[in-house]
Amino acid sequence: MAPLPMPVDIVGYSDQRMVITVTPNPSIDRTLDVAQLTPGAVNRASAVRVEPSGKGVNVTRALLRNGIGSTAVLPIGGYEGTHLGALLEDAGVPYVGVPIAGAVRVNISLRGPKGVVTKVNEPGPSLSWAESEALQDAVVSRVGRGDWVVASGTLPGGVSESFYADLAEAVRRRGGRFAVDSSGEALRRALEGRPDLVKPNRTELAELVGRPLHTLGDVLEAAAQVRDLSGGVVLASLGADGALLVDGSGIAVHAEAPVGTVRSTVGAGDSLLAGYLSVATRSDRAGDSLAALREAVAWGSAAVRSTGSVGQRVTDAERRNVRLHQPPDPHRQLTA
Repeated sequence: MAPLPMPVDIVGYSDQRMVITVTPNPSIDRTLDVAQLTPGAVNRASAVRVEPSGKGVNVTRALLRNGIGSTAVLPIGGYEGTHLGALLEDAGVPYVGVPIAGAVRVNISLRGPKGVVTKVNEPGPSLSWAESEALQDAVVSRVGRGDWVVASGTLPGGVSESFYADLAEAVRRRGGRFAVDSSGEALRRALEGRPDLVKPNRTELAELVGRPLHTLGDVLEAAAQVRDLSGGVVLASLGADGALLVDGSGIAVHAEAPVGTVRSTVGAGDSLLAGYLSVATRSDRAGDSLAALREAVAWGSAAVRSTGSVGQRVTDAERRNVRLHQPPDPHRQLTA
């Protein structure tokens, strides 16, 4: 087979990047607003929105929207990949496109009343061994000492389940720090790489520990279990119940914020992770974990008030709305 062309920086900054995101299975997201969804009938959309997406792409977009430099690394292939690149350029997102033979996926979201979203995600392309290696190399070659790498989302076909664990170890050898936000076996295997930060949602955390999570106490026990396996911070996003953080020293804090009208929950967890990193990239002091959690929940709550997958720039009022609880109330029932 012919060698793959080198990845190309399409759009970028001249200053030093602090956060590099990698999205192995990115997408173009088409969101249709529908008044109601009736199976088997013709449903008409009142509005259509097309965005570059994938969890890591969303993290980069959220950071950029709040004035923090970030670069997205992702595979690009097919007509859809060309379109995805154009969307990223139009949005002013610095990215590194790694050429692949397959076509980038297109996901459909149907947003109904009260922000309820029904998603249909394509499986995406399969990557060859050479393409998978090129994707990892594109990330590692850009890591400087102290930089964060955020690995997000599902792994496409052909990519080893150990991809994130291997990437974590390679980033550590370069002096960088590693965060992972994935699910299933890819997340489980990622813990073997000893990531500095694990960001599961409630469902993913329950799957990791093999039991349902009904209370904050259940989440706290599960997060501590994952922290013992990874050695790093666990930031669990809990939807309407906010987020719970267990840091490397065992400090546990619960944070929540009133939201009001929910327009869309798509991308809220990605914005929450971006908010945490916006503080974590500036300091290694343990005491800053509270500030990072406050920022995370402020960014996440701002995102759910937006119709897009990335919220508007976070305000000081939103930061003031965040309530921290230390220690968390272990008896609190989680929202169904």
